Amino acid sequence: MAHRFITQAVIVGARVFGRAFAEAYRQASASSKYAQSSIGQSGGSTSKNFASTGLTLDEACKILNVKPPQGGQANMEEVAERFKRLFDVNDPTKGGSFYLQSKILRARERIELEAREAQEAAESEAEAKEGWKPKVWKDR
Repeated sequence: MAHRFITQAVIVGARVFGRAFAEAYRQASASSKYAQSSIGQSGGSTSKNFASTGLTLDEACKILNVKPPQGGQANMEEVAERFKRLFDVNDPTKGGSFYLQSKILRARERIELEAREAQEAAESEAEAKEGWKPKVWKDR
């Protein structure tokens, strides 16, 4: 009689586990498809995809209260100043929030990523216009 209850408990547990696994797989699949479609719509650029930092560029600019980079140019002095002030204000040892502090850090990283990618694109474009000129070091 006891083996019947144990068998039923094992079967019910396997069913619950199987359904939970199937639902988790469906959610992961949907998330993957969404991420792929967002990359496809943005032209494949990682700067447009928020998965790398967890924030979009607009969210990052709103958190630090700065203007979005215009033409890839951002006022990095203003970003650094706002970051330092907000990061210090939200220090957990001073009664601030670690969550807000981490959001502020991610916002700065996101804006820096955007500016760095724009600068690299501008440099490669300028190099393409000029032509590639390698630096040659000669022993004298």
